[in-house]
Amino acid sequence: MTAEATETAALREKVRALMPRAKQDLTELVSMRSVADPRQFPPEECAKTADFLVRAFTEAGLRDMRRVTTPDGTDAVVGHAPGPEGAPTVLLYCHYDVQPPLDDAAWETPPFELTERDGRWYGRGSADCKGNIAMHLTALRALGGPEGRGFPVHIKFVAEGSEEQGTGGLEQLVPLQPELFSADTLLICDTGNFALGLPTTTTSLRGLTNVVVTVSTLKGEMHSGMFGGPAPDALAALVRMLDGLRDEHGNTAVKGLAGDGVWEGVDYPPEQFRSDVGVLDGVSLVGTGSVADELWARPAVTVLGIDCPPVVGSSAAVQAKVRARVSLRVPPGIDAEAALSALTDHLTSTAPWGARVEVEPESAGQPFRARTDGPAYRALAAALREAYGKDMVQSGQGGSIPLCNVLAEQFPDAEIALIGVEEPGCLIHAPNESVAPSEIENMALAEALFLSSYASAR
Repeated sequence: MTAEATETAALREKVRALMPRAKQDLTELVSMRSVADPRQFPPEECAKTADFLVRAFTEAGLRDMRRVTTPDGTDAVVGHAPGPEGAPTVLLYCHYDVQPPLDDAAWETPPFELTERDGRWYGRGSADCKGNIAMHLTALRALGGPEGRGFPVHIKFVAEGSEEQGTGGLEQLVPLQPELFSADTLLICDTGNFALGLPTTTTSLRGLTNVVVTVSTLKGEMHSGMFGGPAPDALAALVRMLDGLRDEHGNTAVKGLAGDGVWEGVDYPPEQFRSDVGVLDGVSLVGTGSVADELWARPAVTVLGIDCPPVVGSSAAVQAKVRARVSLRVPPGIDAEAALSALTDHLTSTAPWGARVEVEPESAGQPFRARTDGPAYRALAAALREAYGKDMVQSGQGGSIPLCNVLAEQFPDAEIALIGVEEPGCLIHAPNESVAPSEIENMALAEALFLSSYASAR
């Protein structure tokens, strides 16, 4: 057995022996209701989680662990550890805030209690992103921690406290305190594998623009029996406008946005997508491209919500004023601000009957494409292959992580790699979120192997 193989085997055994500790970490983390929205949960829950990270990562060998308040008022947790002189610097990122549990009744087990069932660990944040916190801790402990030989590279650590709320606190902090983030490689650990057990780096993120569109046609609601027919119905107008955002095949059809992009990475078989998403029998997928094209290379519009009378309690009235929240995801190659303008113009121009339309922008985030030709990606590919016994694949992600664009702009020479434990079975953001312990174990080993080999790969 070569020296390299011996080291890999030793790290594998260390990580495996640390998995009970990882479960203990995750049990404590999931119990903290760290939703970064004081309207829903007490801010003390986030503070308690941040303090846990300070203690845990200090114990794992990092120094100067502390809370730093960001411009949105939430706290990031930062720290570092020195490596050998001349070694490269690696930033380890995660976030400790979580999505709200949504419908408690839809959970089969308590959302804030880590529960093992059918070989998975269930609980809000178990994957997104507290599972990645457990991964970081396990990798650092396997490499030695405070009692061991130290770390083979310089390490910086940043845990965001408001990522799920999208308020941009950490993005605003980057140019204010760049020394906290500067590194040769930044591991953004808030994604995951394309499929359970298939090592994956996410190399493309869609950008995002959200708008609220308000349609007004009457001074007030009118009796549908007395006036329905010629009276312009605001809800009917809105329905026609929203329907015009897609063509007859279901393709996003916002005027001025190209919809013919092709994805060149891993394929996404339709049958796998149907299973991952839970498409009902007899219901077709939409769009004329491949699943991967539609997900990662083309714009995608979604109606997130509509304000109109609910079925229960509605009356026989023609609606005077309604509104909808519309989201448009855009792939690399399409500017988010241009997409916002196109969406606004499309909605305004397709309003029927002279209906009055107001489009209010909510947010806009640019798409991101990683540079994958550097030494960090080569070292990461080798580490993932050693950990999983399979070659790494590259996938896109439909979600947006605006921080990546901020970091790429601030540190143009740095390599940015997106990895993590969040494979499709995790059901992140939904009830019954879970994580596969094998993903924490394998990804922790891959991270430890990467940190061990990166310096020599440069």
